[in-house]
Amino acid sequence: MQAFTFETSKGSIYIRQIEHGDIPHLIEMNKKAFPLMAEENVVWSERQLQNHLRLFPQGQLAALIDGVIVGATASLIVNIGRDPYRAHTYAGITDGGYFHNHDSSGDTLYGADVYVDPDYQGRGIGAALYEARRRLCKSLNLQRILAGGRLSSYDEAPGELSPEAYVQKVIDGEIRDRVLSFQLREGFTVRGILRNYITDPMSRNYASLIEWLNPNYSPAEPSSKVRIACVQYKVRKIDTFEDFANQVEYFVETAADYRADFVLFPEFFSVQLLSVIEPLPAIDGIQKLADEFTEPFVDLMSRMARKYGVYIIGGSHPIRHQDKLQNECLIFDPDGRYIAQPKLHITPAEKRYWGISGGHELIVLPTPKAKIAVQICYDVEFPEASRYLADQGVEILFVPYCTDDRHGQLRVRYCAQARAIENQIFVATAGIIGNLPSVPAMDIHYGQAAVFTPSDFEFARDGIQAIADSNVETLLVTDIDTEDLYRSRASGSVTPRLDRRTDLFELKVKLKNLETHSELNEAPEFELPK
Repeated sequence: MQAFTFETSKGSIYIRQIEHGDIPHLIEMNKKAFPLMAEENVVWSERQLQNHLRLFPQGQLAALIDGVIVGATASLIVNIGRDPYRAHTYAGITDGGYFHNHDSSGDTLYGADVYVDPDYQGRGIGAALYEARRRLCKSLNLQRILAGGRLSSYDEAPGELSPEAYVQKVIDGEIRDRVLSFQLREGFTVRGILRNYITDPMSRNYASLIEWLNPNYSPAEPSSKVRIACVQYKVRKIDTFEDFANQVEYFVETAADYRADFVLFPEFFSVQLLSVIEPLPAIDGIQKLADEFTEPFVDLMSRMARKYGVYIIGGSHPIRHQDKLQNECLIFDPDGRYIAQPKLHITPAEKRYWGISGGHELIVLPTPKAKIAVQICYDVEFPEASRYLADQGVEILFVPYCTDDRHGQLRVRYCAQARAIENQIFVATAGIIGNLPSVPAMDIHYGQAAVFTPSDFEFARDGIQAIADSNVETLLVTDIDTEDLYRSRASGSVTPRLDRRTDLFELKVKLKNLETHSELNEAPEFELPK
């Protein structure tokens, strides 16, 4: 959006994109505008604002009077889909304020913040910034602007007045709310109430969900089809790292030939690398794998993702964090960048043989094709984590696993299928097959790659989109349609996402990354060993 001048009865206001040099001033102005929220430490940090400019510079706008920044707005694009008015929190919709879930292919401009220097209030700065957002929405051909508007005067209302009743009185003009009354004048419509939206004593943590519809919106026809390739990977004795690299590239290249969007490898498939060296006790072997093979493994997967232009869900690999080892799935994007999803729930065998520790984060990764997440093997047997991910908008859950017998594989399979049904999402699984006699704790394996769906008319009759023959090295390739999820959620034979009894059951989440952020690491630069 180009800079412009907004005329008011009290003078001109110049609107332009924020620049990196503005950030220190913006931080101080944000604290000045929201002193109570500054006490709660929920105002912008330098790293957050730097991220906003890196991810979506067009959405970060400043208002200037006589060359001085007197107001600013922060926005991101989200893909709301068929459920634009679903309940959400500020941290969830903005990824903790870091905007890593910004989706340039989304349909909705989300207003994360508008703030004005208190010394300049009453001069039309807020109206200028709202006009800037409307212009941006039109220029990008987005369907709407959504925002959570703090009920900024709700703390002054009688205690027995519900937030719904309070909002209705504001709409009827019986009560003036400093934020909502202004938003209504700017053409926004209230679509609902957001509970526990943000930590804010003045609003008692309530917000109104407000919407402005773009009158010039022209619907596009983006494809909702996604092609998934699940690698049923056979571990076998190899002599060099190049043998491993060749086996990996064969599957990635084949998936790319089939024009797959995502390639899923199994859990611990990189343990095959331990067959290159002399046999070691289990604990020594897994530590050597983490210490000496992590860099070449990351480099290989990163180069494969760049070379073939696909997302690679890199199974899992042991990663050292000081004195602890974690079992982590590295997810690589087509630029070779990656992000790590640790395994949360550690099996007794992993603890006993390898000393693996559980992680504390759940990563949600928006991609142009779908919003995705990973749960490693045992994790999918715990429904709370999948529920949380579904509530964050995840459409495809990838489950790499490593099981030694049919009992273990069926535990993963049945739980993965249950997660697909109860959350109305797609779940893709891939497991190891083959044997590694020379590697302790990796003796035998049983696997059967599959992609599961909800169980309703939009999907396959048995809720299985595709399934491979068990214990045969192969590549399972199938297409799914994310639009089917939204049709099923809105008007299926049953609607479990809508019918949850939240008045009886509440999901409390204590993940480490709730108050921080998760971002893709840049592609590494190191040489592949011989």
